[in-house]
Amino acid sequence: MVEAGALVKELQQMRDDGHLSDALLRFAVRSIEPSDDRYAWVGVYRHDDDGEDVWLHNYLGAGTDHARIPLGTGICGKAVANKANMVVADVSKEEEESLVSAEDILSEMVVLIRAGDDVFGLIKVESEEEGAFTDEDDATIQLVAEKLAEQMMAERR
Repeated sequence: MVEAGALVKELQQMRDDGHLSDALLRFAVRSIEPSDDRYAWVGVYRHDDDGEDVWLHNYLGAGTDHARIPLGTGICGKAVANKANMVVADVSKEEEESLVSAEDILSEMVVLIRAGDDVFGLIKVESEEEGAFTDEDDATIQLVAEKLAEQMMAERR
């Protein structure tokens, strides 16, 4: 599992050095994905307040056909529409088909990059293991998402 404290410090150092959110988002994905064998796919989707979709910014893992996801569609779209993180232990049991990157994905975690009610995007993590994600995973990725949101909010001003 990613060491959130160290990653958050690295992200803050990047902010202090003048890096913008694009660089921070890419660095976060490249740091999270290899940190745990359960993580088969890690990506970041961005959202604009006036947009009706989230769009894929960058990822590591199998290719995906889901570059844009309408709000309310799939786990990512539902998470943004409901402004709530989601952890799904078995994506095959979702009422609506989950928009996973590969057929062998069994579980998914979506953590919003947000500041208050402003949702800037999300971090999506997929696993080939059923029930792979714990509350600790969610909390760890949430710390990273909060640091990313700080930068994205600062750029909005």
